[in-house]
Amino acid sequence: MDKEFSNIRIVDIAKMAGVSVGTVDRVIHNRGRVSEENKKKVQAILEMVHYQPNLMARSLASKKQYHFVAIIPSFAHGEYWEAISEGIDKAASEMESYNITVTKLFFDQYNNKAFDDTVRNLLDGKVDGVLIATLFADSVIRLSQELDNNEIPYVYVDSNIKGQHQLAYFGTESYDAGVIAARLLTDRLSSSSDILMARIIHSGKNDSNQGKNRREGFCHYLKEIGFGGKLHEVELKINDSVYNFIKLDELFEANPSIKGGIIFNSTCYILGNYLKARGMKSVKLVGYDLIERNTQLLSEGVITALVAQRPERQGYDGIKSLCNHLLFKQNPEKVNLMPIDILLKENLKYYLNNKL
Repeated sequence: MDKEFSNIRIVDIAKMAGVSVGTVDRVIHNRGRVSEENKKKVQAILEMVHYQPNLMARSLASKKQYHFVAIIPSFAHGEYWEAISEGIDKAASEMESYNITVTKLFFDQYNNKAFDDTVRNLLDGKVDGVLIATLFADSVIRLSQELDNNEIPYVYVDSNIKGQHQLAYFGTESYDAGVIAARLLTDRLSSSSDILMARIIHSGKNDSNQGKNRREGFCHYLKEIGFGGKLHEVELKINDSVYNFIKLDELFEANPSIKGGIIFNSTCYILGNYLKARGMKSVKLVGYDLIERNTQLLSEGVITALVAQRPERQGYDGIKSLCNHLLFKQNPEKVNLMPIDILLKENLKYYLNNKL
């Protein structure tokens, strides 16, 4: 609320709108009958003064308990999903006084079946709202339809899936993030250089929804500018450096024109560690996400640039939007895009420790 209206009362709003206090109360709490004319008058004043009802008072008065579930990938310390989890935890801590609890369910981000197994019995207990990491589009759509049938609101984070009935999406436009990575890379290459696109595999071989969108945007930009180099694709293993080094040695030996590299998820350090070990300073590398192993290589000049997407804010805003929807009856914007940050060695220090 603006400072000018910080002490405004219901009675003041009623006077400004030219209606009774009871009419204002009915509009704010969406109850009772109000003429369309009076409703518009009140809403105009509420919008002008940026009025928000007292969330704490309403929640404590109702004594209703709300249970949210956040479905995200499991992670080790320092990985991308830890940041989203921290944002969820911060929102959950703030909401605890409002009779809201948040349970986190984890799945293997490289295994579609693990996601399906995690959500199979989701609705056996009380669930009032769900935050979903949308790595596996088909599985998320099936879950979304089940939540629709049970009239349970849900939000998406990390990447969006159009055509669904999610309450909101919090994240970047993955396609555009791919375009940006392509420009960052090609601006530093000759038109005849080749580019290596690495795909990281685990026990499962399912590409994430976000990775697919980034790759599409990346390749589209290359086509748009008429990039003349070749694209080489390679599968690397998440936890097998020996395999990765052998594979990459063979690839670079057979294709000395490779002067650029890209990985479409947060594991840019896998390719970065190889380039560092082999002393291949001429290869420009662009990746995603401000995780410790990536930022270290960025600070050393091994990684040329990182594209980041404020994961803490995604988790935090996702949970808060569910809370505001259920307690305030406030609907957020359906698409809430995070800034796409471009991190270079020179501006990295301004982003480190810049969390919620």
